[in-house]
Amino acid sequence: MQPRIVHPDPASEVYTAERCYILESWNSSEDEALSIARARVAPGVTTALHAVSATTERYLIVSGHGRVEVDTLPPAAVAPGDVVVIPPGKPQRITNSGDVDLVFYAICTPRFQPSAYREL
Repeated sequence: MQPRIVHPDPASEVYTAERCYILESWNSSEDEALSIARARVAPGVTTALHAVSATTERYLIVSGHGRVEVDTLPPAAVAPGDVVVIPPGKPQRITNSGDVDLVFYAICTPRFQPSAYREL
């Protein structure tokens, strides 16, 4: 892998069946160890309950406020600076409980592969 600066194109953001917008910041076959995606959830929206097999996710909350549900943990409020750690295969979803977009980065190890996603 060569050193570089990556500038994700905001126009490549997509709306997913999970009910959120995703902008892949870094997800390359050159770097199987990690991927980074920016997620954006509109006010009042709850993402689809899902799990990601063989991948640990970390949500780094950037802006907005929400309520996250992960596996058997009680639902918890999240705000900027919070990190949610989601082990492989654990059910998860997040609700935007505020009045502006909830924005967070999903940092995945190893890198996210669509085949690992399971809607529950």
